Amino acid sequence: MKKLFLIIGAPGSGKTTDAEIIAARNRNSIVHYSTGDLLRAEVASGSERGVRIDSFISKGLIVPIEIAIETIVGAIKNAPSNIVLFDGYPRSHEQMNELDKFLLNEKDVELITVIEVVVSEEIARDRVLGRARGEDDKSEVFNNRMRVYTEPLNDIQNFYGAKNCLKKINGERSIDEIVDEMEAFIQSKL
Repeated sequence: MKKLFLIIGAPGSGKTTDAEIIAARNRNSIVHYSTGDLLRAEVASGSERGVRIDSFISKGLIVPIEIAIETIVGAIKNAPSNIVLFDGYPRSHEQMNELDKFLLNEKDVELITVIEVVVSEEIARDRVLGRARGEDDKSEVFNNRMRVYTEPLNDIQNFYGAKNCLKKINGERSIDEIVDEMEAFIQSKL
């Protein structure tokens, strides 16, 4: 059975970097996927789906649910290990509800917990605009991405909190401190 750990956080919270380090430290037992990386890879492939995905990502908007769920489910089911860290999902009520419905009927995947990497909007903005990798890192797009992240956040927190599977981690410390805490927490759940 695949054990799923969802990692959420604002743009610039460090969630992808944290998960990458944990997966690298545990190469034989943990695999990491980023929703953003999976979607960007599809865009880079030049496929018809990639063109559709790009029309949303380039504006800082959420990719339609059916594309996101299809991408995520495929990655989880084909993961080379049984422990899967998945960051950047869910980002909306609809995504959360669709994933929950999927997991209720899925015998081979179990959601263990949702880890939220918590940072202030000021820290997130400084990190994102400081790294400026491309068009999606401009201030206006950052503002949109932050709004898209924060609007459903309370409901997402309440939903997973009620299921007793939400863990918040302070993302405003050194990478080592954050990763060590997250990794110890993940190991404690196995």
